[in-house]
Amino acid sequence: MSAATVSSSPKITEKMARESPAEQAQVLVKSRICNPNFIFSIFSNSPDSNYSKLKYIISSSLTEACNNSVLLLGPRGCGKVAILELVLEDLLEEYPDMISVEISRQLCQEHQLLFSKMASFDDNAQFMVSMLRECGLAHKTIIFVLDEFDLFAQGKQLFLYSLLDAMQSVTSQAVVIGISCRLDADQLLEKRVRSRFSHRKLLFLPPSREDTERLLEHILLLPTNSSFPHEYVTAFNVKLLKIFADYKFKEIVDTLSYSDSTVNHLQRFLFSTVSHMDLKSGLLSLENFKAALSTIQRQPKLEVLKDCSILELYILVCMKRLEAKEQELRNFNAIMKEYKSIHDTFQTSNYYARNVCLRAFEHLLQRELISFEDNRGHGQSAEFRPVKLLISRPELYQGLKSYPSCPTILHKLMDRDG
Repeated sequence: MSAATVSSSPKITEKMARESPAEQAQVLVKSRICNPNFIFSIFSNSPDSNYSKLKYIISSSLTEACNNSVLLLGPRGCGKVAILELVLEDLLEEYPDMISVEISRQLCQEHQLLFSKMASFDDNAQFMVSMLRECGLAHKTIIFVLDEFDLFAQGKQLFLYSLLDAMQSVTSQAVVIGISCRLDADQLLEKRVRSRFSHRKLLFLPPSREDTERLLEHILLLPTNSSFPHEYVTAFNVKLLKIFADYKFKEIVDTLSYSDSTVNHLQRFLFSTVSHMDLKSGLLSLENFKAALSTIQRQPKLEVLKDCSILELYILVCMKRLEAKEQELRNFNAIMKEYKSIHDTFQTSNYYARNVCLRAFEHLLQRELISFEDNRGHGQSAEFRPVKLLISRPELYQGLKSYPSCPTILHKLMDRDG
């Protein structure tokens, strides 16, 4: 079944048959919310959609027996992987014998290639060339999906160079699809790699207000061509459309989008909404949406901040100040310089020894209020590895305001950098 025609009708099981229409509706809508294929299928009909563009790029590689590469770029939660999976699902049905989506061990079994965990980089490069050649002879297209593409673009980029060079040097049919949250991922490529990589980029953005409205109807309205009682479907949908037209509901959606406008955030909000539905009436109400907004606005990081020490709050504020100054190197040593600068300027009473600060720093890592920038540097001391904040300025500001004994100087420093 094509992704564009994902079924919206509930599959009635023996258990569901014993449930009320309201319970069945709740199960159906929750299953939709948890199914990215259903959610993003609404965008697959437009020729200007990323679905259509990506499908054209991959299908042209299949039909014209050529190599291709493309980057899918955009913030987390905007559907990059979901759209890719929709496209691959459709193409696997249309061209079942022309696409190879397999792991290396499976490729070895199919094409009689040797596999070794102890292989060197040169051995693996040779394996990749052999794999491309074998699949080319079999008239199969290999699709390489490189998630977190920007990580592949760090260091010497040998893997990318070897892969793209092999695609040019042997008779092969391959598509390299890079996925990244960094919009400048292509700028990270070395010149020799960039020359072999196409400049195709598909930008994924949070849905517009119009798209959000379409998504709400697509996900929540009950299907009229189903086994649900006609009167119930009519009442459910009429009530829902009335809510959608209410200015108070539009304010709820605006508030939701202001904090996070991604589809992932919308999914969490809708799941909470449907969970609040009154099964006696069997209908969704404006109060259900309000309750869901209240639930989703609770910030777990603010709860964690309540248990932080004064020193840990200083470290977080120092990191936020370094961000505001756009200082590129933000590691423990840089934080300590900022901490000392604050002490020297304001003669604060909360000044601790370096080893005490390091323990507080490590505690923040454990609490996941900060994290290392990347997975490199495992052999390095924690003091030298770059770190990033996992809490936004509004969250930190609100956390400081609600902290009973927060030093006044921290409020002033946050206001000053505001």
